[in-house]
Amino acid sequence: MVHRYFRQLPLLLSLLGLLIFGGFASNLRAQAAVAPDPGTVAEKHETIPLKATPIFTIGKFTVTNSMLVTWIVAAGIIVFAQTATRKIKQVPTGAQNFWEWLVEGLYNFLESVIGSHLVKKTFWFFSTIFIFILFLNWFGLIPGVGTIGWGHHDPVTNAFRVDRPLLRGGNADLNLTFAMAATFFMLWIVWALQENGVGGFIVHLFGPKGDSKGILKILMIIVFFMVGWLEIVSILFRPISLSFRLYGNVYAGENMLEAMAHLVPALSWLIPIPFYFMELLVGIVQALVFMLLTAVFTLLIAHHEPVQSAQQ
Repeated sequence: MVHRYFRQLPLLLSLLGLLIFGGFASNLRAQAAVAPDPGTVAEKHETIPLKATPIFTIGKFTVTNSMLVTWIVAAGIIVFAQTATRKIKQVPTGAQNFWEWLVEGLYNFLESVIGSHLVKKTFWFFSTIFIFILFLNWFGLIPGVGTIGWGHHDPVTNAFRVDRPLLRGGNADLNLTFAMAATFFMLWIVWALQENGVGGFIVHLFGPKGDSKGILKILMIIVFFMVGWLEIVSILFRPISLSFRLYGNVYAGENMLEAMAHLVPALSWLIPIPFYFMELLVGIVQALVFMLLTAVFTLLIAHHEPVQSAQQ
């Protein structure tokens, strides 16, 4: 069963990329800023700007350095997946062996978390989002990302300072993380309606849980009706929390590496090395956390036991 996902995953990643691509469009004009003045940059402390830097424009469309990294990583995953699954062998070797280990491992892990029924429907998204976030995080650690680009010569330190880096970590751009969270939110609504129906979805939010009678039942109806509105607020806040959690951790990690590299200029090649290994682990953890949170949110809305107990 998992073998069909080997062939579907590249296509699904492409489709997901189109949805994520739309998330950048909301802030393109705000990002299309004029390059900073070299004199003012030299006076500021070393830090990564909050917004991605525009690289070039196509008409009214602006391409940023984080968007460029996103395209590179997505294209790399698609090409690798297509190459690994072009000729599937009974006994996997090489790239197929790695891809099969990764996808089957994710499938078995998610099946143990959300169950066999739900994983068949949602695995394509959760596996794609994990692989995409993981390799996007790791790509941001490659030397040259954030340090190669356009800049100026600083006469004080006699060094070249990059004002407009060519590449920037994709998840260090809030546009991308929010686009992924918003894509999940739309899919979550579809899955919730498929599992519960419109009526069941409303009952799941506002229906009383447990078995009660008489005045207590009326009281429980009132309480859970009020709790339902709080649940709606919590659901609407999930895309914001998901996007800021991933963005904040990745952005903070890149700033830490930047600070360590400039702590002692003569040892800028040595001091960040231990932190690079820590960021490799953080990249895995953040991809896993994003996938698990979205999976658990889906499980909670698809879990029918509270609704059934309320109807008994």
